[in-house]
Amino acid sequence: MNICMSGLDYSLAPIALREQLSFTKNAVMDMDQAICAADGVRGAVLLSTCNRTELYLSLDDGVQADPGELLCRAAGLSYEPFAPAFLTRRGEDCARHLMAVACGLESQILGEDQILTQVKTAALLARQAGCGEAALETLFRLAAACGKSAKSGGRLTGVATSAAHRAVEAARERLGDLAGKRALVIGNGEMGRLAASLLVEAGCDTTVTLRSYHHGETVVPAGCAVVPYDDRFLAMEGMDLVLSATTSPHYTIYTQPFQAVKNPPSLLIDLAIPRDIQPETGDLPGVALLNVDDLGRAVVGADAKALARVEAVMDEHLERFRQWSIYRESLPALEELKAVLRVRIGAYLEEDMEPEETAELTIDKVVDLLAGGMTEGFTSDAISACAAKIRSHTRA
Repeated sequence: MNICMSGLDYSLAPIALREQLSFTKNAVMDMDQAICAADGVRGAVLLSTCNRTELYLSLDDGVQADPGELLCRAAGLSYEPFAPAFLTRRGEDCARHLMAVACGLESQILGEDQILTQVKTAALLARQAGCGEAALETLFRLAAACGKSAKSGGRLTGVATSAAHRAVEAARERLGDLAGKRALVIGNGEMGRLAASLLVEAGCDTTVTLRSYHHGETVVPAGCAVVPYDDRFLAMEGMDLVLSATTSPHYTIYTQPFQAVKNPPSLLIDLAIPRDIQPETGDLPGVALLNVDDLGRAVVGADAKALARVEAVMDEHLERFRQWSIYRESLPALEELKAVLRVRIGAYLEEDMEPEETAELTIDKVVDLLAGGMTEGFTSDAISACAAKIRSHTRA
């Protein structure tokens, strides 16, 4: 299998580096197409999340490529500053890594909930961009199945498994009991809505910003007040906490207008990559600023038994991908074998033979020819296993 990937994540790349290679869904599709246009590239899937940016490639036979370099080139960036942070994996190492990612083993918040959806979305965007390819499609499908199976067996840890949950925990650690506290959530996407709902559950008086409102279409978390996005700085007055979680390429909170808030919040939480909150805002007196890396560091390790269970699930799905790859690589040889058998069997058939005679003779000759031609690995146990496999796939 000529597949490979390069990626940078929180373990080697700080936010300042990661956010330069963070992409919206539309940008991901553009990048997939640009990378697929490179010589020798059959397919490309770009996975871009808060924790990581990873490019998976399927290449022509004999082609060697550096996915990280291709990614930077497509993004119009110099590869040199990113090179030390990229990790490249090929073949089965690449496949196993994606399985681990889908299971949440590689996430900053161990076992996080969102990564499985993000893996599925990455494959879907590549397909919509015309960059889907059999090996990558199969790998991502099996990785998604692996992640789903792993999660169905229970959590890896006893702690929260999403950035939104960790954000609320961090707020409680900093502010104490959240009941009666006031919070502003900037962003009404999936992460923003989850964070707002969790804050409401914690007893927080929560307001969310909206860029626009369409009755019956805009989803506002239950129990939340709303304020226009353009009035966000006015809405911060008297707040205890502001949490921002958007996909905006620009800051939602700049330092200068924040300084103009007379009674500003003491805690700012930034769940976005690229960052929503200008970093210098965290240097202001009496203000604490937390980002996704700060939240992830509080997570403990996985339970040993839970980890062993997930590893077994990964081994199972990796073996499926390995068998699929072997079969796919064997297709030319199988076609050659079929052509040879057609010629050899045809020599034994007669025009006036009954259908039953033709079928019986064909089966006998095929088995005899295969037995004579396949000496290595041709054992009684292998034959019995083959018969059992065929029998299990025979319709009643």
